[in-house]
Amino acid sequence: MEQVSGQTITDAGKVIAVHINYPSRAAERGRTPEQPSYFLKPGSSLSLTGGNVERPAGCELLAYEGEVALVIGTRARRVSPEEAWNHVGHVTASNDLGVYDLRYADKGSNLRSKGGDGFTPIGPGLIPAADVDPASLRVRTWVNGSVVQDDTTDTLLFPFARLVADLSQLLTLEPGDIILTGTPTGASVAQPGDVVEVEVDSPAASLATGRLVTTVAQSDVPLASFGAGPKVNDAEREAAYGAGKVPQPAPVLTGALKEKLASVATATLSSQLRKRGLNNVSIDGLQSTRPQQRIVGQARTLRYVPNREDLFKAHGGGFNAQKKVIDSLTDGDVLVMEARGDKSCGTIGDILALRAQVNGAAAVITDGGVRDVEAVGELDMPTFFANAHPAVLGRKHIPWDIDATIGCGGATVQPGDIIVGDADGILVIPPAIAGELADDCVEQERQETFIAEMVAAGHSVDGLYPMNADWKTRYEEWNGS
Repeated sequence: MEQVSGQTITDAGKVIAVHINYPSRAAERGRTPEQPSYFLKPGSSLSLTGGNVERPAGCELLAYEGEVALVIGTRARRVSPEEAWNHVGHVTASNDLGVYDLRYADKGSNLRSKGGDGFTPIGPGLIPAADVDPASLRVRTWVNGSVVQDDTTDTLLFPFARLVADLSQLLTLEPGDIILTGTPTGASVAQPGDVVEVEVDSPAASLATGRLVTTVAQSDVPLASFGAGPKVNDAEREAAYGAGKVPQPAPVLTGALKEKLASVATATLSSQLRKRGLNNVSIDGLQSTRPQQRIVGQARTLRYVPNREDLFKAHGGGFNAQKKVIDSLTDGDVLVMEARGDKSCGTIGDILALRAQVNGAAAVITDGGVRDVEAVGELDMPTFFANAHPAVLGRKHIPWDIDATIGCGGATVQPGDIIVGDADGILVIPPAIAGELADDCVEQERQETFIAEMVAAGHSVDGLYPMNADWKTRYEEWNGS
């Protein structure tokens, strides 16, 4: 077995990568190509084992892909699948690294997302192609010592010989050209400090490349403002991490925090919000179908825009934004709907309100009207609304935006805001301050309990409400008892 050297890297020609080739990866992506498709990586992306790869500043989705790399040994032009393997000189391990934050920038060419310096480590050993069966190779990837990819080449969508033959029909493969042959399922995102290792072996021939080792580092050099900058959304995260593998942030509204917020009065919360300079965080002018029921949950949002007949045809019917957001509600969600305070139309009726309840929603809030108000009022889930109205949605509204910043009842609401409501009103609490706010509210009500006891015992409120230094000392003694 030969070793990859600096000379080999220097002499490398084209680097060609296959998009999808393993059935496990095709299943993960939800599509199986009929023919192989390719993209080019620059030779400057090649690197050796033991090196670092930098995640660009401002990016979060640097993904690894362990692959079998073919190194062309002899010139191939218009060769057949039967003779193609004879033109492969060696097999080695590779890591097809890429930054999903930049995939949008080049519309499929992957130049910026996968062409960065060091984004194609190969090696460390070269296995002579003539010594192995191309259908009996194995590729494995480790991250920080744990196996994350493990697959074999016996069920490839496009066998290696077919790839070589296919490419040779239109372009000449020269000695030193490298073909990255696709990655199996398990490719995901690496973080700075992670060590990614890839190895290719032939168990039948007792040959292995050894582990190709790459350490992820974080670049501190910002991308230039005159070029494409990183963009990330949920779809890119899902593609980078793999279906169902996107790490979820720890919930802000934990069970303990929810219990605290539910235990204190809305008036207390309002007082503490005001102390923090937040005076415009109440959703005003609404009534509740269950005024004695307290709600605490996190906001999902829906925005209606004024009806325009041509737009309603495109956005109002079928599985529109209103139905989509209601169908996606989960335990503890509070659906807050912006209807611009227009009371002359219903924004939700009994069937969709029931669907919200079945999905676990804590409440529905709208600054517009509600249809079927008697049936909605019989649900266990409270609905806060401006008034009852029999008119259907299309009279005044088009469901438009889901989980965008909206205005409802005079308050700005963002997805993830914590909503607390009862007969006294509805408050919007920024998640970042919810923990300390709840603690201060609990303390405030504890002090008020002490003050009430002192007043009941006959003490004057002078100096007691609010407490002066003497009363604070007595309170601390009382609180410690």
